[in-house]
Amino acid sequence: MIQRILFQTLRQRFHQSKAIVVLGPRQVGKTTLVKACLEDVDCLFINGDDPEVRSVLEGAGASKLKALLARYQWVFIDEAQRIPDIGLLAKILIDQFPEVQLLISGSSALELGQHTQEPLTGRKFEYLLLPISWEEFEDHVGVLEATVQLDERLVFGMYPDVIQRRSDAGEVLMQLTSSYLYKDILALTGIQKPVVLDKLLKALALQLGNEVSYNELAQILDIDKATVAKYIDLLEKAFVVFTLRSFSRNQRNEIKNNRKVYFYDNGIRNALIQNLNPLDLRTDKGALWENFLIGERIKMQHYHRRLAPVYFWRTLEKQKIDLIEERNGQLYAFEFKWNSRGKQKIPQTFLKTYSANAQTIDHQNFREFVRFEE
Repeated sequence: MIQRILFQTLRQRFHQSKAIVVLGPRQVGKTTLVKACLEDVDCLFINGDDPEVRSVLEGAGASKLKALLARYQWVFIDEAQRIPDIGLLAKILIDQFPEVQLLISGSSALELGQHTQEPLTGRKFEYLLLPISWEEFEDHVGVLEATVQLDERLVFGMYPDVIQRRSDAGEVLMQLTSSYLYKDILALTGIQKPVVLDKLLKALALQLGNEVSYNELAQILDIDKATVAKYIDLLEKAFVVFTLRSFSRNQRNEIKNNRKVYFYDNGIRNALIQNLNPLDLRTDKGALWENFLIGERIKMQHYHRRLAPVYFWRTLEKQKIDLIEERNGQLYAFEFKWNSRGKQKIPQTFLKTYSANAQTIDHQNFREFVRFEE
């Protein structure tokens, strides 16, 4: 098993009279991670995907829960968003059984959040688990092997099963996209038009690295702008994509309201457009590199609790910066280039206006950008 950074973090949160909630897309290892944390204790495992389990738990009060718990002091509810009234159930467990440590996993921030937000206010620690991070991968296989696989990871991504089954990576990705994206997401979000979802995902995949116009997408898909915004929001809550907004402090020539949409995993994106060609045969190498680096940066921030707002920047004169990060009132500008030769300079206009630090990230120095250093 690839050791996850959150392993020690979760264990350090045990027995603080709060639930531990782990969110993230399916197949990223949530169940494996939580079970590893509990491998040396006697735990009651509840599978929210099992309809019989859901039936038993529906409407359960304190007396029924007491009978179900029996001797257990550890309870793990997997895919908790499938269980009716999970928020109320969790609240009863936390308030009336303080000796029990409750752990919850879920694949939908939309559904689980709706049901637990109010009941679990002040009663939970919440963490996001994403596909394997570069830091985790490198620690598992070593710096040399990780570097050798960099091109492969840019194409096939970082899902655990994809990494473990390299010879079948393409087939694994196709199964992930068909079973997870087109079944789970439709079921979880209530989207009634799978054809539109399919077209939207492919359109976003093809525009990777570029600014996204909701009006343009609405015209392409023959739907209204509000529906485009709703679907993208649902895809964010299902942990398929994330958005960056443009950075602006009201300078006249700055683009103010645009956004870019990125995928949490390169492999999912490439499977959507059915292009798993080797990196040296691709014309979208720069977009894949940008998506990979921003995604890895976000993983690092989440896992090490180093959260910082992130943006992109562009002016009407088409000066641009790939990523702006704001930490402790200081701005940091990053430009991403696969090739270390002929680097494009970060616009001095931005650096002077905002007294920002700047760095170009390429394949030779990217490790310091995606790994956490004290």
